[in-house]
Formats: sequence, structure tokens, C-alpha cells
Amino acid sequence: MKTFAAVLFLFVISGFTSAEVTSLTLEDVNALKQVTTARMNPGGDRIAYLLQVPRKIYVDDDGKPYHELHVTDLSGNSVPFVTGDVDITDIAWAADGKSIYFLSQRDEEAEFNSLYRIALRGGEAEQLFTHVNSIGRVYPSPSGDTLAFTATDAPAEKSTELQAKGFKAVVYEESVLSTKVWMLDLETLESKAHDLPGSASDFTWSSDGSRYAVALAPTPLIDDSYTSSDIHVVDTASAKVQSKMGSVGKLGPFAFSPDAERVAYVGSVDINDPSPGRLYVTSSAGGERRELVPEYLGHVSSFVWGDDDNVRWLGSRGTYADWALTSVYEAQPPGPAPQSGPIIRRVYGNPGQDAVAAIADTPEHPSELYLLRDGAEPLRLTHSNPFLNERELARQEVITYKARDGLELQAILIHPATRERGGNPLVVMAHGGPEAHYSNGWMTRYGGPGQVFAANGYAVVYPNYRGSTGRGVEFSKLDQHDYAEEEFNDLVDAKRHLVEQGLVDPDRVGITGGSYGGYASMWSASALTDEYAASVAFVGISDQISKFGTGDIPYEMYNVHSLAWPWDDWMWLLERSPIYHAGKTKTPLLIMGGDKDPRVHPGQSLEMYRFVKIRTETPVRLVIYPGEVHGNRNTAAQYDYSLRLMRWMDHYLKGPGGEPPPYALDHAERLKAVSEK
Repeated sequence: MKTFAAVLFLFVISGFTSAEVTSLTLEDVNALKQVTTARMNPGGDRIAYLLQVPRKIYVDDDGKPYHELHVTDLSGNSVPFVTGDVDITDIAWAADGKSIYFLSQRDEEAEFNSLYRIALRGGEAEQLFTHVNSIGRVYPSPSGDTLAFTATDAPAEKSTELQAKGFKAVVYEESVLSTKVWMLDLETLESKAHDLPGSASDFTWSSDGSRYAVALAPTPLIDDSYTSSDIHVVDTASAKVQSKMGSVGKLGPFAFSPDAERVAYVGSVDINDPSPGRLYVTSSAGGERRELVPEYLGHVSSFVWGDDDNVRWLGSRGTYADWALTSVYEAQPPGPAPQSGPIIRRVYGNPGQDAVAAIADTPEHPSELYLLRDGAEPLRLTHSNPFLNERELARQEVITYKARDGLELQAILIHPATRERGGNPLVVMAHGGPEAHYSNGWMTRYGGPGQVFAANGYAVVYPNYRGSTGRGVEFSKLDQHDYAEEEFNDLVDAKRHLVEQGLVDPDRVGITGGSYGGYASMWSASALTDEYAASVAFVGISDQISKFGTGDIPYEMYNVHSLAWPWDDWMWLLERSPIYHAGKTKTPLLIMGGDKDPRVHPGQSLEMYRFVKIRTETPVRLVIYPGEVHGNRNTAAQYDYSLRLMRWMDHYLKGPGGEPPPYALDHAERLKAVSEK
């Protein structure tokens, strides 16, 4: 009788628990908070961080998420400092650690953001300074009497009267203003620009403030910032450039050693390297660079100086994160590849301190604040989404599979919450870039709600196809001058692997992705149409020829993707374009994107829509988001996108198929339901 009673008790408890736990929904995804930025204080015992807080759908006015300022000690005792309907874009500690500077446009009627300061002891924030244009980043000097910031000059003055009469012409590219380095005297609150040879994008002080290093590109155009930036060491007093580091290709973060004798930076092997991922050190006076983690089969993303002789570095290798130490005198091997742990995305620390702040995520939660100490496991400091404890998440794991040419590849797989006999529907998530990769962390976002799909019976796979980062430079170059062929066959091979495993129904497979992933989705719907039953392409490339002429990164495309200009081989680029194969399209295709996208012109989506619509009877739909750019930033547009993505997949992978679902969504009914609560 005791055994029976115990079993009955466990059954009751189990039943009660399962009733309390629910699956993740799109509304949950929309409500997720996450840590986006952190700064360690000079004393090394406090961390200021920004918490991203989404707006409430159907309740708040539309806009981008809010960003609040919080401060925590190293045990996770966090205090809110500036919260509510506020969007803070940058933070920095004062040199004495007694206050925090932050940028925000707190006055809704203000044209630009302003610099504020709030004391660590609390109280109201004080507005210190407003520039003639928006401020990008702030960098208090080590002495505390000066604050450097990046910003442009005042925008050209426009006559309201002339605009009213229709004179509104914009001169393309030539009217873009260069970003300058400005010095703000914190006593007089007067600012002065330094006359430097280029447009600034990043900045760091030497330990005594007598010099600074700044990344300068020849022009303010994004293409130059990608391909032509170099680190310049500048004398603070005279604003004269003393040396250049000679970086080539794409450039990552950089910093002086504590004694300012060296500069370490994350850079590229050459101009054709798709992503900055090598850790270099050179004299701050210029000279030959040395690599600190040679032959690393991953990509270094960030670092913190330990002392004058050692650097702690963060890297992505495979589907996990490396956090290791190397000497500037003798390069040390990275050791065995990590097989577990939180996915550390960024680190923030000060030289000479053993505690480093980090932003990391896991399969169980999005980005949170962590503390890293040598020899200790990462310590999670924040718990921003307690409701996730009441959500049942599907199993997630790293898988390996072989491409048809024998290349071994990795992917993240989220299993369906409930398994169907005869195989489950599958959604293939194609990442953008392609110089990017998936790690085994939090995979659920508005553009790829993996756990929501899984809760609805889908398997979801995230392949790291050839050309991805995280496996070294050679692997990241495997797709160069080979658009769409083997790289997108790798996505098909992930699908076929799961079919062979008995998990997936080969006739119920969809694909989706944004940017280069949108290119993959359009290609899959057309050139590979027999492999997919549904496709959703977001801000994707449909015409590689017109992409060169309408986007803002033609040199980046040439150097790290195509290795050829259109006029070198018109037909090759055309044949690697989804529009060339549009007449083959049998896969129902939903295309979405913003009408202000500078990276992939909205015409790319329109071309594919028009070619499929004219040449086939296949269902195709184009959804345009006014005001959005290369990815949706506003809450309503993100939620609307998720709803349409899910509905398209449900309709063609689980539902009746045939004619597409209604073009409208029931937002009015949803708004009414919220209003009546």
C-alpha cells in the first residue's frame, strides 16, 4: 500500500506540474528581455548594463525596444537606475567610478540624443551636453576631465520654405557626413573636433590618456568601413596621427596594452578574409604584426588585456565558445575545442582585474549578464525572464552530418516537442552573412522562432553550411566565387540526414532565413524547388547582378564573396541568381522585407515576386514593412513577421496547402481582445 500511495502521489504531483508548464508562444518571444551591453567599473566590483525591454504588443505605441540602465555587484544584486520608457544607446563609467555617463533621447521633442550623468549613489540623472547631431559612442578619459565621443558635424541646414515648395533632393552617398572624434571638456562643457584623415568608427584611450587609437576609413560609406578601416594612434594634445597599424580587410575591436607599448586587435588574414577573427599584436608605434592564436580553427571575436604580457581572448569554435589566455611573447595553442557551456557573445573588462563581465546565452535563456573569473565556471548574474521557468522547451542538441562531397558539417537541431509517426515537418533555418554561424545557445527570435515551431510539432535545424564562421579562415572561404551551389546543397544535405534518421517527413520541409539566408530561401524555392514544400525569404537576394548596383557594399561583395565583378562574367552571376530559376518555382514562396533597406535593396524582393508571379502558377506573396531596414526593428513589425512566417509554414507543411492563406492578419480582433481585458 505504501508503494501504491507513493506512486499515486507522484502521479498527482506530476499531473499538477505539467498543467502549470506551457509551451513557448510567439507572444512570449515578443516579450523576451535581454542584456545587450555591459561595462565593468574602474574598481572591478560593479557592472553597469543595458537591459532591452520590448514594447507590449497592442498596448504600447509602436517603436524599437526600450533599453534600461541597471547596475549589479559581482554577486548578482542588481539595482535599476534608469528604467521605463527610455532608450539608452551607450553607457560608460566615469574615471573615478562614482557616476555613469549615458546617451539617450529622453525628450521626445528633441531632435538628437543627449549626454547624461547619474551618480552611483542614486538620484536623478543630469543632462550634461547636447551635440549638433546625434552622438554615437562616449569614451571618458582616464584622467576624468575629458570625454571623447564620436559624431558628425551638424546636418546641412534645410529651408522649411524651400522644402514646402518641393526642393527636397538628396545627393546619394556624397551627402553622407564623416564621423569625427570630438573632445568634450567636462568642466566647461565645450567640445572640439579633431581633424583626422578619415571617418571614425571605434575608439580607445591609452592608460594615461596622452594618446588614443581610432579606426578610420577613407569615407563614411559602410563599404569603406567594412573593407578599408585601419587603426590610427593619435596624440591627444596635438590631434596628430603618430602611427598606423596597417590592418588589412575587415577590422574588429582593438585596445592598448596597459603600458601603451602595444596594440592588440582582432583583424583579418587578408582582404579576402570574410570575417575578422584573428588576434594580432603590434607595437603602438607601428610595425609588423604577430598573430597570438595561430591556426585557430575558429574565430576570435573579442579580448581583454590581462597585463602588459598576456591577453584573455574570446572565440567561437564549432558550436561553442572559447575563453582562454595567451602570451604576447609566445603564441599558445588554443587547446581542445569546447563541448559545452554558455555561449559567450561579448566580454568587458579592465586590465589587471581577474573579473570580466560577459554577455552569454544558453539553450534555456537569451542573453544575460555573466561573470568570468580565471579557473571558475561562468557565473550568471541576471535572470531577466523568470516566466521561462514556466515554459517547457523542446530538446536541443548539436548534430554532425556529411555533405554529399564528404565535408563534415555541424548544425543545431531542436526536436519536435511531440513526435509524429512517419516523420515530422521540418523547418530549415539558413543564417545570413554567410560569414556567420549558429552556436548551441538561445535559438528563438522573431525571425526564427525555433522553440515555437518545436512546440507545434516541427523539427527545426540550423546548419552551419560551408562559408560559415567558427571553423577557421579556410572553411569560411569555401563558398567564395561559388554562390549558391555547394553551400546551399549543404542545407539540403542536412534535411536528407534527418530524413534518413527517421525524424523528418521529406514531403513536409520548409526553409527560411534573412539576408543571405533570404537568398538561400529564394534559391531553394526555385533552383532546388523539388526539395522544399514551403519557403519564407526575408530581405533576401534574388539578382546578384542588380545587387552589385543597388546595395551599399559592392566592394565587400567582390572581396569576400564573388571574387568577380558582374562585367567579368555576366552569365555566371545571372545563373547564380534565383530570378534566373524563377520559372522552375513550385515551392510556395512568401517574401518579406523593409522598404528602407540599404543593404539588400527592396527591389530584390520585388524582382523575385514579379518573376515567379508571371512565370508560374505557384503561390507567391510579397509583404513590405514601411520604414524598416535590413531586418525589422519595431515591435509590431517583428510580431507581424513572426505571425506570417508561422502561418505560411503551417498552411503548406501541416495544413491544406493550395491557395495561400488570406493576406490579412486578425490584428484588429487581437487589439480588441487586449483592449477589453
